[in-house]
Amino acid sequence: MGLIRDGKGNYKLTGKTTEHDVLAAAEAILQAKLERQGSIGNPNDASDFLRMRLGALLHEEFHILWLDNRHRILGIEKLFTGTIDGASVYPREVVRAALNINASAAILAHNHPSGVAEPSVADRAITRELIEALKMVGVRVLDHVVVSAGSTVSMAGRGLM
Repeated sequence: MGLIRDGKGNYKLTGKTTEHDVLAAAEAILQAKLERQGSIGNPNDASDFLRMRLGALLHEEFHILWLDNRHRILGIEKLFTGTIDGASVYPREVVRAALNINASAAILAHNHPSGVAEPSVADRAITRELIEALKMVGVRVLDHVVVSAGSTVSMAGRGLM
């Protein structure tokens, strides 16, 4: 199975298609859409992309969308991988990654394999820590998106940041 892009920029699946292949194709399409836009202009764009990227995982992962001062995407990075019910996140490593890519802003994201996207007490605590750590080096945290297979929760949208 593969994902190919034709001369018109359209993506097509080839060979035997699995659920993983379909999700990978959807992620590629959404990433291409974000890249064409050049910036994150709508919180739903980031949430849709992150749901495709993280929603079907059976373990927790912590990713960051790094942005410049105009909210153009500099990169998307998986920083931490955890287990079925948690991932350790180290602010020092997040700051190091921000400086390496020269980011001005960030959208944090992680998944809940349980299927419940509701932010936990631990999610809120690490978000506060990361906001403070990144603020020290001039990086604004715009949102922390918690992802499950069927939904996403924006902590900024809920007023939790």
